[in-house]
Amino acid sequence: MVESAGFVNNNWLDNSGHPGTEALHLTERFRRPDFGHIDAQITIDDPKAYTKPWTVDLQFIRTDTELIE
Repeated sequence: MVESAGFVNNNWLDNSGHPGTEALHLTERFRRPDFGHIDAQITIDDPKAYTKPWTVDLQFIRTDTELIE
């Protein structure tokens, strides 16, 4: 689990333009069910920008196993 705080005011959480403020607190949880997959659960808690915390679930799939220098 990774917890992050201390963000600057008027930041962007993503390319869609979801705003964040200096009150933003992120909690990220990562799980690796097998070699080629990583599941991430990100909880956004920013009382100055949103009425309640919300969570995003992401899945990452490894498509290439060759090491790049």
